[in-house]
Amino acid sequence: AGGFFAPLIRGYMQRSGAPEDTGIRVALKDRLNALKNPVAHLKLPDVDFEMIANSPMLWDPIRYLETCPSSDGACALVIGDKEAAAQDRSAPPAWIHATQMKTEPTMFAKRDQVMPQAGLDCSAELYKKAGITDPRKEIDCAEIYVPFSWFEPMWMENLHFAPIGEGWRMTYEGATALDGDLPVNMSGGVLSTNAIGASGMVRFAEAAMQVRGQAGEHQVDGAKKAVGHAYGGGSQYFAMWVVGADKP
Repeated sequence: AGGFFAPLIRGYMQRSGAPEDTGIRVALKDRLNALKNPVAHLKLPDVDFEMIANSPMLWDPIRYLETCPSSDGACALVIGDKEAAAQDRSAPPAWIHATQMKTEPTMFAKRDQVMPQAGLDCSAELYKKAGITDPRKEIDCAEIYVPFSWFEPMWMENLHFAPIGEGWRMTYEGATALDGDLPVNMSGGVLSTNAIGASGMVRFAEAAMQVRGQAGEHQVDGAKKAVGHAYGGGSQYFAMWVVGADKP
């Protein structure tokens, strides 16, 4: 996968002018977040910028510590109706405000592999269903599928959180940090836990835990609305949801 996605990352870097250390900064954030998550699979207690920067280059520009592990695990979601929510007194429910899926072929004339149209359309349609007009302001946090650190700034744009070409600025501004205005991958993300087959569902579950106030040490204060995001293949399969603490 790294060999497939590295050229796309290079394409993004060329288009956006993103600094070379953007991926290192994303990886550091996620690995520090993982230390706050008791079920994260990969934890590096002594991690710092230099450790990531000095890790082996696997697929230029992707370093070893900027990529996800392959780990084993599972995730389960219980989805019910409002009656079931009323009966469960253990914690408030995460209300599903909207869901959306979108796919496109891996190859077709003029396909933009760096910024897939299916992802742009999927998120736009998701927000429309959820009644969201300004995602950056109305979403409190997001768990997104980032198997290689550089995909965070790329997906910030694909999810309409940042203008095209400016997703990397959110990293530099600290916007996606746990204490930023739009925390991303509070759990440590796929970079820290990649249970093959469950990684996408974990993103949905983590978003739900945030709005239920169940995320423990990596909880975002006051999280009321969150996005869960998954993608697969050659960036052609997308699935997303918006969950909220309040009933839609």
